[in-house]
Amino acid sequence: MKCILYTSVLLSVVLLITAPQNPKCKPLGQYIFNELYKGGDIMLGGVFAVHFKTIAPELSFKSNLDIAVFQRSQVFLFAIEEINKDQTLLPNITLGYRLYDNCMNLQVSLRAASTLIAGVDDTMTDSHCNGLPPVVAVVGEPVSTHSIAIARILGIFSIPQISYCASCPCLSNKLEFPSFFRTVPNDDFQVKAMAELVKYFGWTWVGVIGSNDDYGLYAIASFTQEVNKFGCIAFSETVNINEKKTVLQVVSVIKQSTAKIVVVFLLKMEVMELIKEIVHQNITGRQWIASEAWSSFAALASNEKFDYFGGTLGIAARRGELSGLEEFLFQIQPQPDPHNSLLPLFWEVMFGCKLYFSEAKSNLSSLGEGKICTSAEKIRDMRTEFSDVSQLRASYNVYKAVYAVAHALHDLMSCERGNGPFENNTCADITSFQPWQLLYYLRKVNFTNHLGERVTFDENGDALPAFDIVNWQRTADGTVVSKTVGVFDQLTMTYHQLSLQKDHIFWNFDSRTIPESVCSKRCQPGTRKATRKGEPVCCFDCIPCAEGTFSNQTDSSECDMCPLDSWSNPKRTVCLLKEIEFLSYEDAMGLTLTLIAFFGACSSVSVIVIFLVFRNTPVVKANNAELSFLLLFSLTLCFLCSLCFIGEPSNLTCMFRHVVFGISFVLCISCILVKTIVVIMAFKATVPGNNVTKWFGISRQRGTVFFFTFIQALICLTWLMTAPPTPAKNTKYHHAKIILECNLGSVLGFSCLFGYIGLLACVSFLLAFLARRLPDNFNEAKFITFSMLIFCAVWIAFIPAYISSPGKHTVAVEIFAILSSSFGLLIAIFAPKCYVILIQPEYNTKKALLGKEFKKKHVFNLGSTLELTTEVSRAEILIIVCVEVEQLFCLCSCSISVSIYCTTMLLTYLI
Repeated sequence: MKCILYTSVLLSVVLLITAPQNPKCKPLGQYIFNELYKGGDIMLGGVFAVHFKTIAPELSFKSNLDIAVFQRSQVFLFAIEEINKDQTLLPNITLGYRLYDNCMNLQVSLRAASTLIAGVDDTMTDSHCNGLPPVVAVVGEPVSTHSIAIARILGIFSIPQISYCASCPCLSNKLEFPSFFRTVPNDDFQVKAMAELVKYFGWTWVGVIGSNDDYGLYAIASFTQEVNKFGCIAFSETVNINEKKTVLQVVSVIKQSTAKIVVVFLLKMEVMELIKEIVHQNITGRQWIASEAWSSFAALASNEKFDYFGGTLGIAARRGELSGLEEFLFQIQPQPDPHNSLLPLFWEVMFGCKLYFSEAKSNLSSLGEGKICTSAEKIRDMRTEFSDVSQLRASYNVYKAVYAVAHALHDLMSCERGNGPFENNTCADITSFQPWQLLYYLRKVNFTNHLGERVTFDENGDALPAFDIVNWQRTADGTVVSKTVGVFDQLTMTYHQLSLQKDHIFWNFDSRTIPESVCSKRCQPGTRKATRKGEPVCCFDCIPCAEGTFSNQTDSSECDMCPLDSWSNPKRTVCLLKEIEFLSYEDAMGLTLTLIAFFGACSSVSVIVIFLVFRNTPVVKANNAELSFLLLFSLTLCFLCSLCFIGEPSNLTCMFRHVVFGISFVLCISCILVKTIVVIMAFKATVPGNNVTKWFGISRQRGTVFFFTFIQALICLTWLMTAPPTPAKNTKYHHAKIILECNLGSVLGFSCLFGYIGLLACVSFLLAFLARRLPDNFNEAKFITFSMLIFCAVWIAFIPAYISSPGKHTVAVEIFAILSSSFGLLIAIFAPKCYVILIQPEYNTKKALLGKEFKKKHVFNLGSTLELTTEVSRAEILIIVCVEVEQLFCLCSCSISVSIYCTTMLLTYLI
């Protein structure tokens, strides 16, 4: 056993002695990149997009080099050269660079990132773990999807990555991407800026297109969410550049959609395919809204494409002016250096020739095979996007990214010993620091560049949210440029974050005005929106507001109710105070009725005067003078009581208008009833030995009238004490008017009042009708019959007219009925008597009555009411009236009755 042990120890010692002192490891393979390189004390890495095609599986480069995008890589070099010349920034430190072309391919990007952090040496020893890493930071990757993959790798090693174009909001997650920074605002701000732009112009019907990757899908989702706050998405489509059918499908949707506004979240090479198909299918009349990824490439709308994409509005990174950049670009010269292979490729594409020392990486079949470059060509003689420094946006972001790293390095180098931010207050050594130490300073970087712009990062590593609003316009020489027409700055202290110069915007439409893109036109004031079933909320119909409601705003979703004292105007745009309606004295109808009422009252008073003047004549004495005067007085009250119904209702007028009306008419009908009874009794008294009249003398006649009137007064008093009428505002019949009227209070009281009047009128009419065929020598019952016929006809017609008449016409109908019935009574009863008294006074004298032709067998005695001599009988006097007036007045009374009835009914239906 000891032998075996000694042998093992000896072999171990031998192996240790013969083992290499510096263990070496070799990479499994090497990748070939198109690159730019320059050595320095501290190396910066770069992953840029230059070519746009690769050949699988070798992933070798094709000649599809974009000279406009290549400018960004040169700005990267320009910034480093400028920093190296600046003695105040990183003095005595030279920055170097190693830049790779990712060819817009994820696999190539991953290879480039891994090569940058691992180095390019063929062998690796332990000595490589000392000193600085191959690169201390990486500027790039421009594509969000590629940046997500690279950031996961670089984050493991805490190597800072500063992207100048990747805008996906997901990259703001510091838990997943702790070392990622960017000098472009993330898509949250870009989407908000684009949504604000759409909202600013009132576009509510918008289509959106995005790439089928993290950038496009997230942008579409965020933009849809923002637009849904004020509008609708007409269509939402994605484009896969590798599938032609997706492009054709998107173009077909654009062509069929009614949306005139199309928002596009695509990269430049994807937009180029879309533009090509749009032009091919001749789709015009669209307003394109470009995302930051392609809004700066106005040359896409050159030549015949301007008719389709001219006037495009877009969101672009803030523009910068870099002094000395143009001259730097003019001085580029290709060299046969394999570490700067991108320069020969650029030169061949720029001038369409082939360099003699160029490697077989470029395909010149499209450049004219056989044409040799002399290297003496002048870039300044070529007018291209590469040398155009007037629209530096993404290139300016590259410039800021390089300076951000330089300032972080400067802060690291400027650390005072003992006051450092690391363990035990130590500082990092500029000659041997680790990437995580640079990451600390990069998070705190904050400076103002020579253009006066503040450069810093928020807690998520994002740049300050500010964009330019650009518009593609054609200059006088035919060049298409991106003209800045506004700014979106979310950090502004004012409410309006979007500021536009609308007068400077070019609209590529025949009208040269702002296009309209709505599913339904805006609803004007006075209407409301009614959404269509199964369609987006932006598709609606405009429904006029109902009566009593209004909308004073455009696109109102609901109509507001007017206050109780207001009503909407005919256009339903505003509420106006309701018209106060009542039958006033200033009203034509009220004035007319007032004049008629005064005329009726004056007529009654005139008859009273006539009877007073001729009170001793046979006609007056024969008509029971006291009842006649009382009847005329009540008729005067009937005429005047109608005035209580005119004017603005008040507590007083409402309480007394029906009371005065009821008592006046009961007094009038009571007098007529008593007169009818007296006539009947007078004829009864002609029978010899019948003294019935003494039982119904003047005192009992007076008492009967007041008894009937007292009953009506009692009804009115009970009504006023239980539920008196009160003023009320009626909006039932006319919503646009407030009708001031009197609320009856008690329908029962009103019914009893009218019912009692009707009862007395019916009794009077019945008695008069039964007495109409008494001997013609004295038959006043006929005139009472006709008067009551008129009275009943008027009030029967009044009932339906009163019920169906709205507003002030209700009161007018009641006044009309009062005046008509009053005139009927006055004319039917007293007109014949006035005719005899005034027109034929010869028949109203004793001499005429004492003639032989007037002698009769019967002499009537009606008690105290008959003051005739024995020679002149009452019947003899009234024979004159009956003979000459009776036939004519009967016809007139019937005509008046029918005409009043018909007029009342007609008034009912007209009102």
